[in-house]
Amino acid sequence: MDKANRLNQELIFLSNKNIFHVTDLVEEFHISKRTALRDISDLEQMGLSFYTENGRYGGYHLISKELLIPITFNLEEINAIFFALNALTSLSATPFAKSYKHIYDKLMATLPKYQQDAVTKLQNSVHYYKTPSISTPQFLDSILNSILEEKALDIIYQSQEQTIQIFDLLYRHGIWFCNIYNFRTKKWATYRCDNITHCQFNSTQGTLTHDQMQKIQNDYEKNYHDIKFECTLTKLGVELFYKNNYPNMHLKKMNKTYYLYGGYNQEEFDYMVQYLITLGNNVKINYPQELKDAYLAELKQIIAQY
Repeated sequence: MDKANRLNQELIFLSNKNIFHVTDLVEEFHISKRTALRDISDLEQMGLSFYTENGRYGGYHLISKELLIPITFNLEEINAIFFALNALTSLSATPFAKSYKHIYDKLMATLPKYQQDAVTKLQNSVHYYKTPSISTPQFLDSILNSILEEKALDIIYQSQEQTIQIFDLLYRHGIWFCNIYNFRTKKWATYRCDNITHCQFNSTQGTLTHDQMQKIQNDYEKNYHDIKFECTLTKLGVELFYKNNYPNMHLKKMNKTYYLYGGYNQEEFDYMVQYLITLGNNVKINYPQELKDAYLAELKQIIAQY
């Protein structure tokens, strides 16, 4: 790590400390004591405010925990940031008030001309083909706030009034989803955010902590997907699996053969059939027989169309 990058990392490292010692930098950044002392001197010249105190409990006491010195990025890091922003511009809706385009333009305006030219050249040279948003949910900002503040929501989902608490947000193949706990049914579920037609905070419903929600989700995943399945995949089938798979699906290799295995609930049966159809002739269902029969019946319907 060059010196400029190391000084940046040291600033970040010190940002949440009240006091530090030379040995902290030596151990964290694997540098000598002499180098650490020079770095501390350089950080002070850059504007890091601290005072020293001798003795057993002494050290460098930071006057302010806030980073008053701007963290700088090299051109490679700047390009990585802008590439990531470009990869997110296809989202028609986000949980944030500002669009990625607004952030992109604002960041670009802070760069000197030569770095703007370099970023523009990268954007024109490296292309990221994205899955566009299929729908535009109305309440992503409220959903995100309810997650961060661990608050309950009164919603209407698929025309049904419910009181829920949301665990997390997911974006898959152009659709926003959220994992929720339903206080009325006492069940865990995954909802499409665009199917929520009403949403407001519920201030009277007792809520769960993040750890409690995590335990409920773990129990759900272990007990809900109670029908075991196994399929054999071709090499292309493995590639298709990596492009599109779900938490109830796993991959293993035995004797040079790849297997797709896991569990599903009877409520997910039709979706499992449709998922396997997307793998075409790159999948062969080993069990259960019910899944195999439904898969063959779906193939016959497809053939019948021709």
